Amino acid sequence: MIENEVDLGLIPVAVIPSLKESHILPGFCIGADGPVDSVKLYSQVPLKEIKTILLDYQSRTSVTLVRVLANEYWKISPEWKKASEGFENDVSGNTAAVVIGDRTFTLNGKFPYEYDLAGEWKMLTGLPFVFACWVSNKKLPEDFISRFLLAMEQGLQHITDVVRKESIKYAPFDVENYLSKSLKLRLDTRAEQGLGMFLEKMKQLPALG
Repeated sequence: MIENEVDLGLIPVAVIPSLKESHILPGFCIGADGPVDSVKLYSQVPLKEIKTILLDYQSRTSVTLVRVLANEYWKISPEWKKASEGFENDVSGNTAAVVIGDRTFTLNGKFPYEYDLAGEWKMLTGLPFVFACWVSNKKLPEDFISRFLLAMEQGLQHITDVVRKESIKYAPFDVENYLSKSLKLRLDTRAEQGLGMFLEKMKQLPALG
């Protein structure tokens, strides 16, 4: 997207400011209106005792979100460290870590303290959090957008088919509950408000070293 090699992508919202031109397509996103279960801060100690936070290399949006929460909600000032593969095994003492995605399915419940970042955002703002949305780097034809949104809607209507396919792979994790309840897949007015607020707060963060 940034290099203009594609016109449209499902991208982390933290990337949007990096685009020279951006158009958010309506209707659909990957977000959460409360706890999402797959984007968490894991720690052996309470928030106030955390000295270092390892940042998941797989998510620019989540690591930006945790910095917003630390500054505005938790009121802590840890050292931020960019992590590499296998970093989730380095959570010990006062070193915590942000972990996203499938790896959380096996980590949940293994640490004395875990903080769901989407849930913490909801408590801070009262709004849903949007992790990713469909964005184009140029204005697209209206007929294409209409057909694209229709295809997206068709996908949402077949979540049960996805559940049937993926449940065995992720057992005993409840895939159906995750897709239908933990995730918010529609970009409605409240989600748009949450997205706008996050992008504004993101501007106020200092650059990481």
